[in-house]
Amino acid sequence: MPVAVIGAGAIGRMHIERTLRHPDVSVAGIADPTPAARKLAESLGLAWYADHRELLEKSDARAAIVATPNHTHADVGIDCISRGLPVLMEKPVADTIENAQRLCDAAKRAGVPVMVGHQRRHNPIIQRARALVNEGVLGRPVSVNGMATWLKPDSYFDLAWRREKGGGPVLINLIHDLDLLRFLVGEIDSVQAMTSSAVRGFEVEDTAAVLLRFANGALGTLTVSDAAVTPWNWDLAAGEAPHYAQVSVDTHFLSGTEGSITLPRLHTWRFDGKRGWHEPLTQSQTMLHRQDPYMEQLRHVRAVAEGREQPLCSGVDGIRTLQAALAVHEAALAQHVVRLHTISNPL
Repeated sequence: MPVAVIGAGAIGRMHIERTLRHPDVSVAGIADPTPAARKLAESLGLAWYADHRELLEKSDARAAIVATPNHTHADVGIDCISRGLPVLMEKPVADTIENAQRLCDAAKRAGVPVMVGHQRRHNPIIQRARALVNEGVLGRPVSVNGMATWLKPDSYFDLAWRREKGGGPVLINLIHDLDLLRFLVGEIDSVQAMTSSAVRGFEVEDTAAVLLRFANGALGTLTVSDAAVTPWNWDLAAGEAPHYAQVSVDTHFLSGTEGSITLPRLHTWRFDGKRGWHEPLTQSQTMLHRQDPYMEQLRHVRAVAEGREQPLCSGVDGIRTLQAALAVHEAALAQHVVRLHTISNPL
């Protein structure tokens, strides 16, 4: 199935590379005005367009992947929807709730599906963890804890937008962890947070600490920093991408009234008999074959486009995760609790 790829930056190039290797999809063309994108398309023998609208008009695409700057997501996505093309929108779904709402409203009116690129949902580790939660291994969720801490090199910040508001680890990285916890534990009811830019002194944060209350009563903590030398982040621990050296650590911990689960190593802890802190806990582990979640996401794109599956992460899901990420900044700035349910319902 031919897929238009709009945006050929780092994540766009990743989608192009995997689409070229995938048995279910092909690249209908690349739209990106930069000379680097044109050179990439020529090197791969792919059609290149400076404007995405020309790509949509001239290609035989049956779906689109949008990996453009966040502030363009809604307008580019709506252009795809107006031509009846299902869209895989890279996270975040848009730069603001209002723009995300515009995109989802357009999709609903047209009856065209929107998927959001929270690829961790397609990882077999997360799929297994969700099954364990649904099977009652946790019992009633009580607490969740997660870390997303690592060191980005100085060269990463050569691009000005990465030093400015909106370019920090909350919206670029922590948004994935917020979506992961929503997928496993349930909706987030309220957020408290603190942020810091003490290490680099940029306008954007380099560290944040977040306290979450879930609708089911569970509490959670998340720590994110791109200025810390640690192995405790999903990208290093889960082995999703070969350009990260995998380490054998856990980064997320889910606890409940009946047991607990660690991720990504999928250790479970529970009592086999008598319960209580003086009794021995039993540990078990699920061992899985590694699978590239981006490749699975592409299979899913075709299945959704052909009406065989519903989006695993819909546009509305993307809005709710974006709400949580934006609430982190709001709570840190205002130094008070931000309740997500006070934000208007996406649809």
